[in-house]
Amino acid sequence: MEKIKATGLKWMKRVSGRVPVWVADEADVRAGYQPKTVNLAYLGGDPDLIIAKCNALQADMLLFRAGHRTRKMEFDGTIRSLLYLYQNHEESPYHSLKPGSLRPYNHYLGRLEHHIGVRRVDSIDGIDIRRWHKDWSSDGKHLAAAAMVRAVLEAAVSFGVMMRLKGCPDLLETIQAARRKLPSPRPRTAVAVADQVKAAREAAHQNGRPSSALTYALTFETTLRLWDVIGQWWPMDMGGISDVLDPARSLKWFGLRWEDIDEDMVLRYRPSKTETGSGAEIIYSLKMAPMVLDELAHWPVEKRVGPVIVSEETGLPYRASIFNQRWSVDRKTAKLPAKLWARDLRASGITEAREGDASTDDAAKVAGHNSKATTAKVYDRAVMHAADRFAQARLRHREQSGNGSGNGR
Repeated sequence: MEKIKATGLKWMKRVSGRVPVWVADEADVRAGYQPKTVNLAYLGGDPDLIIAKCNALQADMLLFRAGHRTRKMEFDGTIRSLLYLYQNHEESPYHSLKPGSLRPYNHYLGRLEHHIGVRRVDSIDGIDIRRWHKDWSSDGKHLAAAAMVRAVLEAAVSFGVMMRLKGCPDLLETIQAARRKLPSPRPRTAVAVADQVKAAREAAHQNGRPSSALTYALTFETTLRLWDVIGQWWPMDMGGISDVLDPARSLKWFGLRWEDIDEDMVLRYRPSKTETGSGAEIIYSLKMAPMVLDELAHWPVEKRVGPVIVSEETGLPYRASIFNQRWSVDRKTAKLPAKLWARDLRASGITEAREGDASTDDAAKVAGHNSKATTAKVYDRAVMHAADRFAQARLRHREQSGNGSGNGR
């Protein structure tokens, strides 16, 4: 990692090892430039992100040197200064983002600064938002990307409202009004049935990765989120205490542990998404999860310590990007649809239960949702199958009554 080179980048010694830190020029610091240093450990050791962030910080410092910047933590009315405050103010909710959210947020914050950083907050209207939407979505081709850019901008503006910065309340209202009129990305509809999950598990074993097979079983049967099953790697200076460390990347791990499964095979786990919110806990009897029981036959009792899912290659929990690559291999081996993602297994489990007449209330409790509306709207994909059954019933009726569709007259 220390082979990564960028202007201003230093590798500082910490208890956990060496971490990447951008350091401002001392002369600029004496002249009033802030911040003096920026710890880049939160970028997770990604070389491209570290270099890009150093370049952005260096360019900003040069603008300050040339007289185009006031003190960094002051709001000068521009989007650029608002974005900087959002990322660097000690009270900003940006610092509470989970590692899985940091990467897209950092990407789109940089994109926003490049695209509209010079615009004044109080000069932006709904027409601007609509016009930018076309750019962000590549003229409607990538609606999910455009929605994410707007969400990041809205988060920064909301922080500006909290700080009572001029123009931010009006801009927030404008963004929210425009959002209601703009097309939204379609929700995911891909669903795996039990036989497809079985095929994916068999493919994982064929490819020498029982850990992946157990992951598929746990996600589908218990409807835990994929990132809770495989866990998440956090920068050392974020979150709480963990005994699972990757010193080379200055990261620590949080996720599902064998200790979360008791002697009666009951899984009790508080998902990362609810930990700082509702506090909802997932409780599921693995005795009622036959796929999981099948997979546990490959895990001797003496190995059931620490993280449930670890890579056979490294002995450590998976990085999300690596796990997704392994899923792609298993999916192809099992001849499953290319549109099916590993994280769809959670929604697939919920959909299977709803098709089996489980109530939305029960599904919401098992999934850890505060509102059953979330379960029905986002994760319950049974409505598509209902539409198929509805259409098939009509076609059968036509065949039985002899009333074909004909050619029309």
